[in-house]
Amino acid sequence: MLARTSSVALVGTDARIVEVEVHVGDGMPRFTMVGLAAKSVCESEQRVRSALAAGGQPWPQKRIVANLAPGTLRKDGTHLDLAIAVGLLAATERVPQSSPERWVVLGELTLNGHVRPVPGVLAAALAARAAGRSGVICPEVNGPEAALVDAIEVVPVSSLLQCIDFLRGSWTPPPINVAKPGSPQNDVDLAEVRGHGSAKRAAEIAVAGGHNLLLVGPPGSGKTMLARRMPTLLPAMTLEESLEVTRIFSVAGLLGADAHLIERRPFRSPHHSISPSGLIGGGSGLARPGEISLATHGVLFLDELPLFRRDVLDAMRGPLEDGVVRIARSGGLVTLPARFSLVGAMNPCPCGFYGSPERACLCSEPRFRAYRGRISGPLMDRFDIQAGVNRLGRAELLGAGDGEPSEAVRDRVERARALQAERYGSALVTNASAPRSSLDASAALTPEGRRMLGDAIDALKLSGRGLDRVRRLARTIADLDGCAEVTDTHLGEALMFRTSDAEGEAA
Repeated sequence: MLARTSSVALVGTDARIVEVEVHVGDGMPRFTMVGLAAKSVCESEQRVRSALAAGGQPWPQKRIVANLAPGTLRKDGTHLDLAIAVGLLAATERVPQSSPERWVVLGELTLNGHVRPVPGVLAAALAARAAGRSGVICPEVNGPEAALVDAIEVVPVSSLLQCIDFLRGSWTPPPINVAKPGSPQNDVDLAEVRGHGSAKRAAEIAVAGGHNLLLVGPPGSGKTMLARRMPTLLPAMTLEESLEVTRIFSVAGLLGADAHLIERRPFRSPHHSISPSGLIGGGSGLARPGEISLATHGVLFLDELPLFRRDVLDAMRGPLEDGVVRIARSGGLVTLPARFSLVGAMNPCPCGFYGSPERACLCSEPRFRAYRGRISGPLMDRFDIQAGVNRLGRAELLGAGDGEPSEAVRDRVERARALQAERYGSALVTNASAPRSSLDASAALTPEGRRMLGDAIDALKLSGRGLDRVRRLARTIADLDGCAEVTDTHLGEALMFRTSDAEGEAA
């Protein structure tokens, strides 16, 4: 007897429908799994066998073949257990054969028949809706996550017996209480940052145009404090952005039992000892999202930038340009989203006091150059803005706060982003990521601006990428001012931030 049901295979942050076919027939009693299954999937035989026994369902003493189609797609993970068990039950006519075919089934079985939560349920629910299935049968803990997807039915089950009762029509799942996060509230605010007017202006420009920002200053000057408040300057996420961020966290297994739609922009700050796969993504088995994917539509903050391994930093160069991570595997190419704003922070030298009027720098020239050389030129060239963060004086530290709140800055950023969305036809495209042809049309140079850039090329030895970045930065500054034309004033400020002396504190 042949029975069919469906599950999914996770490919990056997407889920692809997998047809689970189970045939039970005459022959030597044996269980065979085919369809390019990883070891974790092949081990499901023992979990399914024990779970069935715990539920009083005997294992058929016949030849059993489980086929996972398409055979060219690699399947990894333990989430296929429940689908294989359901297919086996349907093939032995212990549940109606027509019932499992309408559902996408996923969940890991314990030896006593309970269903454990699995990652990627939101991606599976989206795939089920796209494939026209009735809905998903998933672990009870993952029910609220799957219920974020409209127009499909979600059946959360806590055990294999509960799943059997549902397929037989003798049990109806209770309504799912989907957590309502409401309006996201920020627990930090830009008004808490004293002084640093130039650095705060740089942060505003960076988030308005999607530019990468490098903060340079001595220890304790406030670089981390400023970086942590940058997500509060970004516009609220759209539904499309929230779903993508939630899907990434779901695949990474970072959504809790009270899973709800993520509405606050991510802020990720990995330690400098992180591995390439931890930052970029990958790893053994299923390719997991790295920190740059988890920071999608938010901010990735790399503190103590020169302490990161150089190969780890250089691996970001492609994703910074393309907005995606491409991981080549023997089974094919895995693509992960990586559209984020990069914020780096570093001391001006190993001791941190190069150029400081308060303390003398103790670094030798070779040590200084070695420290700076840990960041490659091509990566440094991808920081559109370099801003100095000076140590605050007594008057600034003890005086009354004079900074703008995040809400006021966010209003200007939203207006600038609205202009870019209208210009490029998408809210996901910013001045930093817009096609070059669009930039030529929107940031045409005046004669004065052309002369200014020509002088900068001669005096500052700007590269072609550097010149392109200056124009994009000037376009963003003009958008913040509400100007349709990029003037020499905008270019002048862009050149100041682009060519700041990152070896010192002045910006």
